[in-house]
Amino acid sequence: MLTIRPANERGHANIGWLDAFYTFSFANYYDPKWMGFRALRVINDDKVAPGRGFGRHPHNDMEILTYMIAGSLSHNDSTGGSGALLPGELQHMSAGTGVEHSEQNASSTVESHSLQIWIEPNTTGVEPQYQQKRFRVSEEPNQFHLLASKDGRDNSFRIHADAELLAADLKPGATVTHSFKADYGWLHVVRGEVSVAGGTLKAGDGLALSKEKSLTLSTETGGEVLLFDLE
Repeated sequence: MLTIRPANERGHANIGWLDAFYTFSFANYYDPKWMGFRALRVINDDKVAPGRGFGRHPHNDMEILTYMIAGSLSHNDSTGGSGALLPGELQHMSAGTGVEHSEQNASSTVESHSLQIWIEPNTTGVEPQYQQKRFRVSEEPNQFHLLASKDGRDNSFRIHADAELLAADLKPGATVTHSFKADYGWLHVVRGEVSVAGGTLKAGDGLALSKEKSLTLSTETGGEVLLFDLE
């Protein structure tokens, strides 16, 4: 079964320095129909004004991933993790027993654009951890790249969750297929547009997949997607 989550129906908050769209219920946005999907709890599409950002705040028992789309974000946390996150890079933080962190737009002139993703862990009380790395998604297009998994295979980030995160940069005319390890998945279109089962999804659109063995995407104009393989 395929269920579309249209971009224009997401939650929205604009507080000046932050313009955010929420795929699932978050902060002051609440929709009982969209509380998450399987272990996937949050996909926040955040644009942060130059020189602004999120002050130091705590998290615990959550797997947090930040996927950079444009601009840059500087990160500092209580594990000692720090760095500037750039497009093509992914940041992972296991909040575990508790971590505090801050995120600021690293530029004084350019808006940053990122996706913050929360995945519920399959193990609580782990030691907090921070990782950051560039993956070759744009350099090796038209294929899915494994970015995060619970076993850390293929040089992906090891996360404490029953989920895998993949990404693909599709050039015009490309077609890709993914076979799910389990029967559930979530597709998020980062930019551009893709065709799925005869329909078209555009940037910000989501697609929930239940009891599906595989997913085939194609595009005429190009697109970038994140795909979650969920148990």
